[in-house]
Amino acid sequence: QVQLVESGGGLVQAGDSLRLSCGASGLTFGSAAMGWFRRDPGKARMFVAAITGSGRSTRYADSVKGRFTISRDNAKNTVYLQMNTLKPEDTAVYYCAASRRSDIATTPNDYWGQGTQVTVSS
Repeated sequence: QVQLVESGGGLVQAGDSLRLSCGASGLTFGSAAMGWFRRDPGKARMFVAAITGSGRSTRYADSVKGRFTISRDNAKNTVYLQMNTLKPEDTAVYYCAASRRSDIATTPNDYWGQGTQVTVSS
């Protein structure tokens, strides 16, 4: 079965950076589009970023565009989310997601990791 494991969350100050990692197993990683979502306290899970299986195309939520970068290393079966200039409103549980497809015409949401907490203090 597909398993996704996030790591790299923590507590940081506003303006700081974090890099989240998500290791994947149980799927053909290079054929799977990957993404990141987050669940703000008391709110629904929201799209953050997505990347095609090849890594050639990406998509971002407007709220993180220019600050966050999604990338992947298919040799390591790992997807990353580099988060710069963090803001308190970025505080959330961040979830890694995988798709049964390689494209990101629709956001990947077929498989989910357990989540990692990111807290940004002012």
